[in-house]
Amino acid sequence: MWWENAVFYEIYIASFADSDGDGIGDINGIRKKLPYLKEFGIDALWLTPFYPSPRVDNGYDVSDYCAIDPQYGTLAAFDLLVEEAHQLEMRIIIDVVVNHTSTKHPWFIESASGKEHPKRDWYIWRDQPNNWESFFGGSAWKYDAATDQYYYHSFAEEQADLNWQNQEVKQAVFDVLQFWLGRGVDGFRFDVINNLTVSDQFIDNPVRKDGKQDHCNDVNQPGIKHVLKELNQWIKTVDPSIFTVAEISSDQLARINSYTEDGLFDTAFHFNLGSMEELDLEKLTRDFKEMSRQKKIPTLFFNSHDMSRSWQRLAKENRDIYRLLTVFLLINRGIPFLFQGEEQGVGDYLPQQLADIRDIQAKNKYQEELILRGKSHALIMANQVNRDRSRGMLPWLSNQQSGWIGLAAVNQEAKGILADYQNLIRLQKTEGPFTAIRNIELTGDCLSYQTESLQIILNFGQPIKHSLEGNRKTIFGNGMLSEDGHWVHLPAKACWIGKEQL
Repeated sequence: MWWENAVFYEIYIASFADSDGDGIGDINGIRKKLPYLKEFGIDALWLTPFYPSPRVDNGYDVSDYCAIDPQYGTLAAFDLLVEEAHQLEMRIIIDVVVNHTSTKHPWFIESASGKEHPKRDWYIWRDQPNNWESFFGGSAWKYDAATDQYYYHSFAEEQADLNWQNQEVKQAVFDVLQFWLGRGVDGFRFDVINNLTVSDQFIDNPVRKDGKQDHCNDVNQPGIKHVLKELNQWIKTVDPSIFTVAEISSDQLARINSYTEDGLFDTAFHFNLGSMEELDLEKLTRDFKEMSRQKKIPTLFFNSHDMSRSWQRLAKENRDIYRLLTVFLLINRGIPFLFQGEEQGVGDYLPQQLADIRDIQAKNKYQEELILRGKSHALIMANQVNRDRSRGMLPWLSNQQSGWIGLAAVNQEAKGILADYQNLIRLQKTEGPFTAIRNIELTGDCLSYQTESLQIILNFGQPIKHSLEGNRKTIFGNGMLSEDGHWVHLPAKACWIGKEQL
């Protein structure tokens, strides 16, 4: 399928490119950057939610699934974006958030209007709450005085969970997907899809000794895969080439891969690598070996809109380490997902006061820590979980002003970093697709592996010499081949890619 050798690029729309000067990225801003994206090698765009929303969770609280939020543009602008992307042979996949809706969505407003309303059962209502906690903190139940019941929200209280045991809900979501397929989209990214169902017994979750809750009864529930198989099979019936990728709220490889079994998603986001807090070569190698053996092609990424940027988090602002990570992403068996600005090495945006924080998760953390430890500590702790770090507006212009949020940090080596990405994507297209990985080895701080015709050596440590298999020529990197061609000498924090000579 087309996506098996594609390079994806995530666009967090509000922070990407502002076409009308209102300080908010928009659809026409994306259209203007299509030539740039095509030039440096992007095959497909993933657009984060652009639907009408109160933006409690920056658009992941949807109030209308079949419209465009006016701050981003119009349906006509969206249609033009799809058309122009397709003319450039680029695909478009869109975020769909069907675990929950905004409490401002007409479906919820009707559901909350009375216990006898036909849509009452579209959401999860209970007379009494259990101990389930929201992933954003606090109880996952919100009392509704008008109907004297509680509704369930696995995230913010303004994000009410849909009841997927109701067949009408499922059909309504299928209708939404059909609406966007009719407008030419090429695939869907399903948000926190393993949260889709909860235990209908509503048993309390166990609490560990550290006070944290094990989400045994509100995530990954029995029966969920039956629902998801039906969803994916319906999509493939419409068009087998439609791409589906799942966000699974887990960093456990076995759990993630269980959602890509036959009849389920084409792939899933592998947070086991993508969400690493620090560069851990032993973990990377161990998971890399396991991922190389799995049947479905894994995803490869080190950046997204939910975590600190890898320029700081993993590379520690070291250009050479950043290049090594880029080689791993692009010259490998996997579907690379780049995040906007990654190709320029942009850094984190860090709010300096509560008023500058936009992420509800960080706001909640701030208020929690404020009570416990005071103002200065609250900001530090809030920024540790703050998803705003990666959501700063891209600084396309040297004199660009902040908009709805502050600017991402400019990297003085942006041009060189962009050239690395361009060269490696070209190499991927020339030598790929890479369908098999073998001989994965970590020796000290040096990671090496082989594809069908390439040998890749990533030296994260001090200068070394590394043995070679067969007769190879250098096609990328700055290692020096020995005269007999049996060894390559690599400087510190350097890469080398050699191609077998027939």
